[in-house]
Amino acid sequence: MTTAAPPLPHPDLGRSRVVVSAPGSGPGYWAGGPSAVRDDDGSYVLAYRLRRPVGKGRGFANVIARSTDGEEFDTLTVLGSDEFGAESLERPCLVRRPDGGWRLYVSRATPGTLHWDVVAIDADRPEDFTAAHAVPVFSGDPVTAYKDPVVLHDGERWHAWVCCHEVGDPAQADAMYTRYATSDDGLQWDIGEPALAPRDGAWDARGTRIASVVRDETGWLAYYDGRAHADQNWSEQTGVAHGSTPDRFTTTADAPLAVSPDGGGGLRYLDVLPLGDGAYRIYYEAARPDGAHDLLTELVLTDG
Repeated sequence: MTTAAPPLPHPDLGRSRVVVSAPGSGPGYWAGGPSAVRDDDGSYVLAYRLRRPVGKGRGFANVIARSTDGEEFDTLTVLGSDEFGAESLERPCLVRRPDGGWRLYVSRATPGTLHWDVVAIDADRPEDFTAAHAVPVFSGDPVTAYKDPVVLHDGERWHAWVCCHEVGDPAQADAMYTRYATSDDGLQWDIGEPALAPRDGAWDARGTRIASVVRDETGWLAYYDGRAHADQNWSEQTGVAHGSTPDRFTTTADAPLAVSPDGGGGLRYLDVLPLGDGAYRIYYEAARPDGAHDLLTELVLTDG
């Protein structure tokens, strides 16, 4: 006798709520790249990225905010790209350290290049994050860029899934895949083989960026951003992949799990926060009719 897998939380724009609106109207204005953590008091702490178009600031800030209900947030602190000496900031990753403190992973664009790297900041409270305390984590090299990590601590060790771009060839620099890494402290990492790679001829042939990872009794589940070709850059759509171990995920889906009906279909950076008893709070970034991206949330009940 086989046991049916539990239902998966998935986006439904009809039940979504806007958490943060784009900082302007039109393509290139984005609020999104969310990373959420449930605090000990039941409140939600959310990190996200704000972006303007190229020439107007690109990813100009990472924001940390808190909410009692998961929908209405108050800003705790704002970290600007200039504080990191970065041309742009991408999706942050917020985690709770095993000792009770907090850690923020920040993705930085190196000025004048196609390169990205990742630094980490520790703080006792989320409002205390400061760029002055940043330390290198995923530095990459002249031909490899690292960004947008998803980081978990399972009670014994640290796991990361980090997006990789081979930037040595500018014509291929937008293509992306995800590698798996492990660590004893979440700062010094052993980077392994690709955990999720593009599939030739599929809807995710140009990119597979893991955006969220959930573990349950059936194994490991990864939500990821995929696209078929280069002109879908910044309009990735959400897919799902499964793994019996955290270092290798596979999918056979011939279409995305979720897309937006607007702005090229972009619905990406899905972060899944389990609440228990079949309930999940999800956050994601989705295109709206004018081409801008808003940060949305949903409360998803999967137990019927």
